[in-house]
This record gives sequence, structure tokens and C-alpha cells, in this order.
Amino acid sequence: MGINSRERLKEILIQKSILRGKFKLSSGKESDYYIDARLTTLDPEGVSLVAEIFLEEILKDPGINAVGGPTMGADPIVGALIAESHRTGRPLNGFLVRKREKEHGTGKIVEGGLKAGDVTAVVEDVVTTGGSVLTAIDAVKSIGAEVRKTLVIVDREEGGDQAFHEMGIELYSIFKISELL
Repeated sequence: MGINSRERLKEILIQKSILRGKFKLSSGKESDYYIDARLTTLDPEGVSLVAEIFLEEILKDPGINAVGGPTMGADPIVGALIAESHRTGRPLNGFLVRKREKEHGTGKIVEGGLKAGDVTAVVEDVVTTGGSVLTAIDAVKSIGAEVRKTLVIVDREEGGDQAFHEMGIELYSIFKISELL
């Protein structure tokens, strides 16, 4: 990843995903801006850049063999990441974590090929307090898999990093919100 990838991703995020106004966040807080990161992660160039940057960071730990995160924010990121990992010859298994167990079929909360003993990185588009990611981490751990890293596109700098630190999980963010506003 060159500086170009990060700088280009920053341009896309600012252009497409930073919305101004009054917004209620999933944490319940109110904000005068909202990061609709899916407008970047559902953009072909945007998600490709995210996958490139995240994969470079994930591969710093050769023990990681799976990547996933909470559905909806992680869905396009995981898809792009596993495709990119295949192209680069270092394939990662993908998984997605539902908000709750489904009530039909297999009844799983974690979809995909995740199994006990896997070593994972959990990805998400934006972290505020870390709630949805922490819930996903708990689900991953309940299967018997290990979480080594959490990667987010944007850290809103509202305490999420502390929550991960307390769990002994490294948080990597491509951007802090202060770099985008």
C-alpha cells in the first residue's frame, strides 16, 4: 500500500461518506455529522482500497487465517478482503456475525467457515464506542476462535479504542475522525 491508497481512500470518504446535519448514532448519542461508510465500501474503488490497506495490516500477523465482522458494516469489506487475499496467494476464510441467532435453518449467529481454533481479525466500517464489534467478538470467541486484531476504516474517537485495549485486542484504524472533518 502506498500513501496514494490511503490518500485516495480519504478523498472518497470525504466526498461520499461524511454527511453533515443532526444524526442519532447506534450508540444512542447525537452527532452533527454521520459517517455513511457503506457509500465508500459499496463503491468499487473505495472497497478495493479498504481491502488493500486492511490486508496489508492483517498479513503482519501470519497466524491470522480468518476475517469477518458484524453484518451489515463488515459485509462488503469481508467480501473484498477474502477476494483480495485469494488473489495475493494468502487466502483467508470469511465469516459474518448476525445481530442475533437466526430462528430457522442452522440457527447460527456466525455465518461462514469459522471454526474453533481459528485466529481472526474482526473488521468494521466505523467504531464509536465499539458495541457492535464487541458483540461480534464475543460471538467469535464463543465458537472457540481467537480474535487478534480489530480493523476499522474510521475511529470516531469516542472510547472504542479503550474497550479493545481492555480486552487485549489491537485496534487498527485507517483514519481517526479528526483526520476527516
